[in-house]
Amino acid sequence: MSARKKTSDAAPRPFRRGPIEDYMSKGTIDLERVGNSFGLSKAQIAETAGISLETLYRPGRAASPRTQARLQEMLEIVKRVESWAGGKDQAMAWYRAEPLPAFGGRTAEALVKDGKAMALREYLDHVALGGFA
Repeated sequence: MSARKKTSDAAPRPFRRGPIEDYMSKGTIDLERVGNSFGLSKAQIAETAGISLETLYRPGRAASPRTQARLQEMLEIVKRVESWAGGKDQAMAWYRAEPLPAFGGRTAEALVKDGKAMALREYLDHVALGGFA
């Protein structure tokens, strides 16, 4: 038998090239690039991603897998809706403010902050395939 680990037991994979590569630098999400792209301060990025501002000012904590995962979730969802929202700024506005009836009127931002990014991704996939919102 093979000694391969199950996928669930494997260590998290490093970020791959994909929809958020424009925001990456040296293997992590570059907060300055995110801020410049969306016109957000570090405080606004922290609020939008549901991360403490102190975390973003400490390089070790900003680069931690947990922080990077939260930032990645935020950016992936914004990038996913960008084409039908009318651009990146509109996608960020949607992410932060548009109530989603399927989630009791909660916003994408609130869902990501509460660790519900997977449910939100599934919902967006459903809508993209022609399902009802």
